[in-house]
Amino acid sequence: MDIEQILATEIAAGVTVGDIFTVEFMASVLGDVVLALVLIVLAFVVSGWARRRITALGERHKALDDTLFTFLGNIARYVILAFAAMFILNTFGVQTTSLVAAIGAAGIAIGLALQGTLSNLAAGIMIILFRPIKNGDFVEVAGEMGTVRNISLNMTELASLSNVQILIPNSDVWGNEIKNYSAYPTRRAEWEFGVGYGANLAEAERIILETIMADDRSHTTPEPFIQVNNLNSSSVDFLVRVWVDAGDYFAYQADMKRKVKEALDAGGVDIPFPTRTIIHENAAADQAQAAAE
Repeated sequence: MDIEQILATEIAAGVTVGDIFTVEFMASVLGDVVLALVLIVLAFVVSGWARRRITALGERHKALDDTLFTFLGNIARYVILAFAAMFILNTFGVQTTSLVAAIGAAGIAIGLALQGTLSNLAAGIMIILFRPIKNGDFVEVAGEMGTVRNISLNMTELASLSNVQILIPNSDVWGNEIKNYSAYPTRRAEWEFGVGYGANLAEAERIILETIMADDRSHTTPEPFIQVNNLNSSSVDFLVRVWVDAGDYFAYQADMKRKVKEALDAGGVDIPFPTRTIIHENAAADQAQAAAE
């Protein structure tokens, strides 16, 4: 039965044309509302599932960074919700092209008012994507040194050596020199030890090298380096370089200074300290006058 027959049947039954179209319109609107509700629920379910799956990748694999995958999971969620919103608006006949243009214009105005905040936001995205630092790294950035505790879209949190919280805007992190002491698994420790001019240099070199290499933290590869580096005013200075695990660096470097000092003392090697000799021009006259008195 075609539409003309349906209309004829309804009119014959006493139903007006206006009533017919009103019912059809209400049914169409109701159908669109139901479809929109279904799409909203489906969008939230799918976006939540996608975010959890992406975030779980970072949690499941230790080699992957949790912060990056949490960020990507949130991005995926909002993209899915945005597409769902556009589709629902199209369902109700809303011109999304003009809406997007209006949102873009409003975004420009808001961006001009929030330049500093958006600068931190953009820097935070760059830090999360390119990962010059990550949670747990020991770094020096923007004149501050500490362990990275958290990286958000707006700021980076460090814990100083005294366990003081330091919050640095991400624009300062991304726009400054970053020293990441945890980027590589090993570091090269370096010392300069001075011995007296009368010391046996071969014996002093042996004591220094054996003392340092006796420590379990010292690496034999690359080979340790020791050589006379400077003839100082009161000492002969040895330059020593030995590789060590990055996590042991600070304690190791401090421990070796004490151990080498004690080993040189035990071996009878003189460790000089700065001295000053004062010569009087009239020393002989002063001594004669002192004897006469």
